[in-house]
Amino acid sequence: EGFNSSGGPVVEMDGDEMTRIIWEFIKEKLILSNVDVELKYFDLGLPYRDQTNDQVTIDSALATKKYHVAVKCATITPDEARVEEFSLKKMWKSPNGTIRNILGGTVFREPIICKNIPRLVPGWTQPITIGRHAFGDQYRATDFVVNQPGKFKIIFSPADGSANKEWEVFDFPAGGCGMGMYNTDESITGFAHSCFQYAIAKKWPLYMSTKNTILKAYDGRFKDIFQDIFEKNYKPEFDKLKIWYEHRLIDDMVAQVLKSSGAFVWACKNYDGDVQSDILAQGFGSLGLMTSVLVCPDGKTIEAEAAHGTVTRHYREHQKGRPTSTNPIASIFAWTRGLEHRGKLDGNPDLMKFSQTLERVCVETVESGTMTKDLAGCIHGLSNLVFIHEAMHTSASDWMLFLSLKAVLSGNKKCLNTGQPFLFFKNTFVFL
Repeated sequence: EGFNSSGGPVVEMDGDEMTRIIWEFIKEKLILSNVDVELKYFDLGLPYRDQTNDQVTIDSALATKKYHVAVKCATITPDEARVEEFSLKKMWKSPNGTIRNILGGTVFREPIICKNIPRLVPGWTQPITIGRHAFGDQYRATDFVVNQPGKFKIIFSPADGSANKEWEVFDFPAGGCGMGMYNTDESITGFAHSCFQYAIAKKWPLYMSTKNTILKAYDGRFKDIFQDIFEKNYKPEFDKLKIWYEHRLIDDMVAQVLKSSGAFVWACKNYDGDVQSDILAQGFGSLGLMTSVLVCPDGKTIEAEAAHGTVTRHYREHQKGRPTSTNPIASIFAWTRGLEHRGKLDGNPDLMKFSQTLERVCVETVESGTMTKDLAGCIHGLSNLVFIHEAMHTSASDWMLFLSLKAVLSGNKKCLNTGQPFLFFKNTFVFL
């Protein structure tokens, strides 16, 4: 018997290629077969984005603002080759970028921990969530090269017509390069609120890292805004949960992260977050086991998706009718994180319990030895895997998760295990 959400709808953003195929299976077999929830559907597949001149992406973001919860399938961001492949009208911008510009907020990435998937940093026994401030700094900077001596100055012209302010940056004795970059109090404030609210939701401590000893004004602004917002808005709740907020120097923080066991939120400036999120993803083992949630400063609105792309290589094999082994877990967690948040907003513990149960089933299924090829390769090395049944394909692992979920929901405490091998390695059976 399904769970009735009895609350607000969820915005569904469909995607492209192999993840689109997996997404449909997840929705029909794992979600809608168990949950009665209203979906507001938007097709963000590249052909329809092109057909609507990308208006569908804007509409999906506006719907997310209205309903506060969205789940998103991976999508193609077109390059020159994709423009030619799909005969596009133009090279459309990243859907994620468009959605993020409309919603604001911060992207939080968090690994999915499975005990039998080895980690490059074995001490990371619990997840680490990284929040990247994806605005400004180097990514909206003006940089240049000079080939002669001269002075580099920065001038600020106040909008009220008052006197300009001028800073001399460097007197070039010969050629060189320079850069001017910026951020805004509004963006930093939104970033801070998102991070504090996410830490409260996770019941984890929050660390924010900068290099304020060198960039005393620039990074100091981040530090001061975070501290002020914490003291005025969040300290009582943090104290109640027995968690804490600390500012750390980025180099000290990196060392602490490597020594830690996890279970904290790490707020990073734009460049730091860009670099460190990739380090975390690899350190925990696989992008196929990484969630991504956009959390808006209002504390109500989120958009959940997988951290990986559309898995084009597998889709090309699928188009040829060949078997594939595509990991569905991050896409499943996009649904569960969205539904769990819907349950929180609506005061629906059943919906929250279902979401948590499905996540547990995914992890237990992998830990029981049933997994896709990429995860089996993490354990044994791809060269050591022997194919037993070449007719099996991606839907086999999805179907196993479906059966396991049904078993758990019907009262069995453990996942099903059919015992039917598709991959074999030293008595370990792995589903393709």
